[in-house]
Amino acid sequence: MHRLSKTQIKWSSNFAYAIGLIVTDGCLYNDGRHVDFTSKDKELVLKFRECLGIQSKIGIKYRGGDKYKKLKYFRVQLGDVNFYDFLLSIGLGPRKSRSLGSLEIPRKFFTDFLRGCIDGDGSIGFYNHPESKHPQLRVRICSASLNFLKWLKREVKEVTGINSGWIDEVKNSIPVLCYAKADSIILLSALYKNPNCVCLLRKREVVKKFYGRVAELGIRA
Repeated sequence: MHRLSKTQIKWSSNFAYAIGLIVTDGCLYNDGRHVDFTSKDKELVLKFRECLGIQSKIGIKYRGGDKYKKLKYFRVQLGDVNFYDFLLSIGLGPRKSRSLGSLEIPRKFFTDFLRGCIDGDGSIGFYNHPESKHPQLRVRICSASLNFLKWLKREVKEVTGINSGWIDEVKNSIPVLCYAKADSIILLSALYKNPNCVCLLRKREVVKKFYGRVAELGIRA
């Protein structure tokens, strides 16, 4: 029996970005059909729907804290067997947190995919250099799966030429792939090469505030 998909399964910049969001902040249910995406950023949930061309209702749920301080999250659920099977075919699956490894992402759209990963469960920020005390740009991507971060690091090298970066493995903490100042500039230049690319605006604004380095990053103010 032919099954219709609710989303068009075709690689594009927006589609790859949505896959990056699923990899970091999404999950696949065990029923072989449903995909969930949850975020505290409503903007990100709206972009997720837009990138996949779906009209699923946005729900709200609360996590953590006491009954007066629970955190508000937005969520979208998509029931689509074809899309679910596609996600399995590229390397995703239920209970992916620690089992995630390499994924089949077309090189042409890898930077869009990575931008989705960073918007989903990464950060773009600053730290003070221990000696000069000058603020330094840093890009970080978190994942409970060390194998996924190792694969991501290899792919970043292949696509951008960045041959450094490191993975922080602190006991009892989630591993983090990190890129420091010079590599962050190269990486962000690739991620935001298209000034109209889909992205989480608040993270893009952090990049724009890097003390006049906007021109070097190749990003339009």
